[in-house]
Amino acid sequence: MTENTTTAQRQPAQPIQLFGSAISGHVHRVRFFLSVLGLPFEIVELNLRQREHRTPEFLARNPFGQVPVIEDGEVTLADSNAILVYLNERYASDPARWMPRDPVGAARVQRWFSVAAGPLAYGPAAARVMALFGLAADPAETVTRSHALLAVMEIHLGQQPFLAGPAATLADIANYAYVAHAPEGRVSLDAYPQVRAWLARVEALPGFVPMVRTPVGLAAAQS
Repeated sequence: MTENTTTAQRQPAQPIQLFGSAISGHVHRVRFFLSVLGLPFEIVELNLRQREHRTPEFLARNPFGQVPVIEDGEVTLADSNAILVYLNERYASDPARWMPRDPVGAARVQRWFSVAAGPLAYGPAAARVMALFGLAADPAETVTRSHALLAVMEIHLGQQPFLAGPAATLADIANYAYVAHAPEGRVSLDAYPQVRAWLARVEALPGFVPMVRTPVGLAAAQS
């Protein structure tokens, strides 16, 4: 079962369109939450290698040229974390379930949104991009940053089961994919049992959908 969506106002009038790429962790977090909420959606796959996210048509939706973007009726919205907040506030039967209403709880989720947009994006996500696209840049510094983040998460998740507290929130959905796929960027998770246990708890959430494994990821899993 996924999120209770029995009330008519909790369903879009037509399937939400999700513009992005299956290899993007930013896109995955939106797809993951759409599945959790049980919302109808259609994926509009963009070829990032062919720069389809830089066409005039796409830039009209997001001038920054970044995925994902959703179209929900007359609403066009970019930025994965902003989209998570929008979907929660508009469609979740209990929005406080995923975004706490108390000041401390809300701040804790926001803190991990900042991690997703900062240390995660410039650590595991960046290391994965280097490996995935065969970039010539030296990944050593990025891998070091990745392990620094994972070390902090390891301590933090040894104290509580989820990032923002005892229950899963949008913080976990925002940070899951790039941590789970860190080995694709040659960032091993072997030294982080608490992080791996957290990944398993996230994967056990009703409505969870995995992110596609790339050839680089399959090779990493076999090494």
